[in-house]
Amino acid sequence: MLLATVFIAATTLLAKALGTDTLGPALHPFQVSHGRFLFAWVAVVSAVVVLRPRFTRPDMRVHIARTLCGWAGVSLLFAAAAAIPLSDATAISFLSPVFGMILAIPLLGERVGPWRWLAAAIALTGAMLLIRPGSTTMQAGAFLALGAALFTGLEIILIKRLSGREKLLQVLLINNTLGMILSSLAVIAVWQPPTVAQWGALVSLGLIMACAQICFFSALRQADASFITPFSYLTLVFAALYDRLIFNVIPDGISLAGAAIIIGGAALLVWRETVHRRP
Repeated sequence: MLLATVFIAATTLLAKALGTDTLGPALHPFQVSHGRFLFAWVAVVSAVVVLRPRFTRPDMRVHIARTLCGWAGVSLLFAAAAAIPLSDATAISFLSPVFGMILAIPLLGERVGPWRWLAAAIALTGAMLLIRPGSTTMQAGAFLALGAALFTGLEIILIKRLSGREKLLQVLLINNTLGMILSSLAVIAVWQPPTVAQWGALVSLGLIMACAQICFFSALRQADASFITPFSYLTLVFAALYDRLIFNVIPDGISLAGAAIIIGGAALLVWRETVHRRP
């Protein structure tokens, strides 16, 4: 899981480099997400060819809905990463389990108690702080990250429906194949020839994302989610470190306070889930 956080933070770093003029003329978020799905698909297909696993009949309706949400979430997060500091975009993305909890009420029929609502309220308070009323640029980027967290939260609900029913490699293959097709259609209107450096970053983005997915799902298969999830918050540390080393961006007091509040709310939610599941 620690390795997954290193990879995930690296993808936001590459997305920021591609979405700004760091490696050449800024690429549209749709083109960045296209590179993510295209080259991740190449990596997964290569693994399937080598390993030749046996697949079961997939639930395509859930896969299609999950991929739509995942593509939207990734595109919005990449757009946010180019507009605001990586630490802010990453912190707001941690709202995804909170949105997943809220969406589980109408979609899965789950009941939410006072502790869960308290955790959600705390995390959302931190997000409101990071939106920074009065700063137009920060507000736009923060709302993009907020939208990414919402779509990712919905994706979590759909992943729950797939968990235990289909094998990891099958889920990754279908997700990245559908994502590659969808992002290829979306990128047509905004495509521009990447520079050599941007091609390298796009290839790296897809491969690193595939590695992150494999590490993440492997971690969940080897330990309880309640134990693994808190380690995902280290993504924020690596994102801030990358931002400091590459773009010389130092998180200010508001960024640190907002991130701490969001992590506090999410950690409370994880703690409550652990206590609730204990016999």
